[in-house]
Amino acid sequence: MADALAEARLAAGEGEIPVGAVVLGPDGSVISTGRNARAASLDPTGHAEVLAIRRAAAALGDRYLAGCTLVVTLEPCTMCAGVILAARVPRVVFGAWDEKAGAVGSVYDLLRDGRLPHPVPEVVAGVRAEECAELLAEFFAERR
Repeated sequence: MADALAEARLAAGEGEIPVGAVVLGPDGSVISTGRNARAASLDPTGHAEVLAIRRAAAALGDRYLAGCTLVVTLEPCTMCAGVILAARVPRVVFGAWDEKAGAVGSVYDLLRDGRLPHPVPEVVAGVRAEECAELLAEFFAERR
């Protein structure tokens, strides 16, 4: 989570919503990182999770991230949950809950919805949640 938080801080410094993500390989090594880049890239899919997953797939040469873990500072949204399922990420760890748009247990629970034709990943929620949430709160307080 420390690496994901570092990415989130970089995003904030770039004027992006401070969300960071890291994909870890089966051995725990960092395969890729990502941070929100929607404003700079003018890309609505420029979420930290999507960017980290794209980079990991390219680094591994495989669209499926078997044995990998996605670590992200904020509960993934519906779009990111779909990408997580499509990439067959077997484990997701996140920090802060997103009570407005979260799709991994707060508003929706797409990753563990047994009706979808994808393997159900393990989810670990609330890792360094206060620190992750505080980073977001500070970012938005400065903009109000």
